Amino acid sequence: MIAFEVKDMTCGHCVSMITKAVKGVDSDAAVAIDLASKRVEIGSSAASPDEFRSAIAEAGYTPTEATGAPAAPRAATGGGCCGCR
Repeated sequence: MIAFEVKDMTCGHCVSMITKAVKGVDSDAAVAIDLASKRVEIGSSAASPDEFRSAIAEAGYTPTEATGAPAAPRAATGGGCCGCR
């Protein structure tokens, strides 16, 4: 499991963009994102953590290595930094 903390992920649109970036690296990757804890978890054996980190950064976010236990996933709520609903 690859895990990142993405502190500048603030809304459902961000979640969508990060998911799209991860899937661009490995379309079969399992992606679990907890918006509340700003944690992105990726299950993939086809790509390295650096490849995913680069893709997330190219999408406009700042991923850092996550520490600690995974957080329980929570549903994203509408609204956010970019005005999406």
